[in-house]
Amino acid sequence: MVVGAIGLTGGIGSGKSTVARLLVGLGAHLVDTDAIARRLTARGGAAMPALAAAFGAEAVASDGALDRELMRRLVFADAGAKTRLEAVLHPLIGAEARREAALAAGAAVVYDVPLLTESSHWRTRVQRVLVVDCDEATQVARVVQRPGWNEAAARAVIAQQAPRRQRRAIADAVIHNDGLTLAALADEVGALWSLWQALG
Repeated sequence: MVVGAIGLTGGIGSGKSTVARLLVGLGAHLVDTDAIARRLTARGGAAMPALAAAFGAEAVASDGALDRELMRRLVFADAGAKTRLEAVLHPLIGAEARREAALAAGAAVVYDVPLLTESSHWRTRVQRVLVVDCDEATQVARVVQRPGWNEAAARAVIAQQAPRRQRRAIADAVIHNDGLTLAALADEVGALWSLWQALG
């Protein structure tokens, strides 16, 4: 039996991307909205002309892609900038997500959506919501290992995202990814996948 569409979400540094890869290994068809956004804002990406018009030439990095660091600072400092950014990106992301989901060929679709909690639109697309959760200290410790990140930047992103309790409130299942080895995380994901396969 095919599992219905799954919405996958979690805060930065929660391990959501790792869970997404594990689900793909179990046969899911992944639609990664962050990856879609990166393609749209790469050099020559479909969103770049509108973003340059909305934010000016300074929003375009020397390589022709969106200056992500500049944009991160802008949206944290100015709610209006965030609204303008989302007005450009969200319709394009939605259209590309629909196109990618149509390629599933009968496999269960997993929508990896960082902002799923904040978006009733995305929740209407899925049958179940899986939240990957961990302590904030764990999130920060993981994020600062990434190139170009420090503790202040990590905490700023966490503060902008939905609170953990709000994510858990919309979940059909929560994976608590604190102190788990990769093997233990894979076991949890596999057990949940088997349960949802049985339920259909």
